[in-house]
Amino acid sequence: MIKIVKLLFMIALHPRDELLRFTLLRRIGKSLIPRYRFNWPQIAWWDDESFNEYLRRFGEERSPNIEHRWMLYQLMRLVKNVPGDTAECGVYKGASSWLISKANQTEGGHERTHFMFDSFEGLSNPDDQDGAHWSGGDLTCGIEAVNANMAGLEHYSLHKGWIPERFADVQDRNFSFVHIDVDLYQPTLDSFAFFYTRLNPGGIIVCDDYGFTTCPGATGAIDTFLADKPEKMIQMSCGGGFMIKGLAAGEPADICP
Repeated sequence: MIKIVKLLFMIALHPRDELLRFTLLRRIGKSLIPRYRFNWPQIAWWDDESFNEYLRRFGEERSPNIEHRWMLYQLMRLVKNVPGDTAECGVYKGASSWLISKANQTEGGHERTHFMFDSFEGLSNPDDQDGAHWSGGDLTCGIEAVNANMAGLEHYSLHKGWIPERFADVQDRNFSFVHIDVDLYQPTLDSFAFFYTRLNPGGIIVCDDYGFTTCPGATGAIDTFLADKPEKMIQMSCGGGFMIKGLAAGEPADICP
């Protein structure tokens, strides 16, 4: 507490010193949530105005999801020359699908349709392997609201139903990029199994929930599915993970002394 008071005094003397303010924030954070770790505030993409405008569109400028959105935005660049459509399983308000569709619209090399799969009634009932964080009906957003949020974009298709019952709608198509964000074991496993076999070489599957302690079922489903596959999930520092079809990955190096 004494250190925090000293920092407040220093800030009063130097009100424009951002480093002092950041030091104070870290001190307060350490007191409130000791295990929390802050990023440096000098990250250039925080000042990307077009990206910030997108965040404001979905009310996420101060959301903990902003790093996920940025990584999704960047990963789409890797499939510029990969043929195939795109898809999202678990749409919620459509923020991720908007990014993916925008990238599809910007890239002129391939004619792509973005397919959006969701119950639009929230999560299904969790199983035992999903832990206690989620409940059935969480993260509900109606299909009309999502369609309104996608205004101004073309070549997207909404598919209402519990995963995987509407996957038959695209069983004859191939894909370049798939985003899975369904939080629970069974729908994650069903989504991964369906789209993995239809993903073109070089295509990417991203799982927003991978590695989160609140989503042990989603993490377990993917690890189980990929256990005998050459591809492995690459965990992102912001949470979540991705794999690239046809690109083998090793296990993390043992960095213990």
